[in-house]
Amino acid sequence: MINFLAENIGNIIVCLVLLAIVGLAVRSMVRNKKKGKTSCGCGCANCPSASICHGRATKLR
Repeated sequence: MINFLAENIGNIIVCLVLLAIVGLAVRSMVRNKKKGKTSCGCGCANCPSASICHGRATKLR
């Protein structure tokens, strides 16, 4: 087991760093969704894809 870790420590560290980056990105997306922010960074006014993005709620406004 120690041999395996010693031989693959570089790969393990890179995988852990990538996992942390993906986790932070997902966390940020979830927080933005809860706050009601859009994923594209702009508002939905004058957006031709608003009905696709938000479904029926945007069409009724």
